[in-house]
Amino acid sequence: MFNTDRGSQFTSPASTGALLERGIQVSMDGKGRYLDNIFVERLWRSIKYEEVYLKAYKDGTEAKQGIGSYLDFYNRERPHQALGYCAPEKMFHDGQPRKRPEGQQEILIPGVETKPLAAEDSLNLAPLLFK
Repeated sequence: MFNTDRGSQFTSPASTGALLERGIQVSMDGKGRYLDNIFVERLWRSIKYEEVYLKAYKDGTEAKQGIGSYLDFYNRERPHQALGYCAPEKMFHDGQPRKRPEGQQEILIPGVETKPLAAEDSLNLAPLLFK
């Protein structure tokens, strides 16, 4: 399966046709669904501007090490505005709840267990990115 947004480079017959010819199912986000991946887009922006663009990696191994170190820094030391200028790891371990924006209501769905936004799985992205 190939998932993408609805950019013209992905919706063209040449692009979708090449995938379909190879038996690959095409999945596209709904129109105007840019918010679906805004958190990942913001993370990649931070990685590019705070790490990758500042260094000239000589090869993939060096890039893997550099980006892995940056992700450790990002989660353990880098202050995040949305977290009151604390690092995600501190927020997770201190168990400090995130403040809900004024006017936003809490919605609880019966039978659905919720987790804090800074879930433990998100603290170490390097192994997922560099298999």
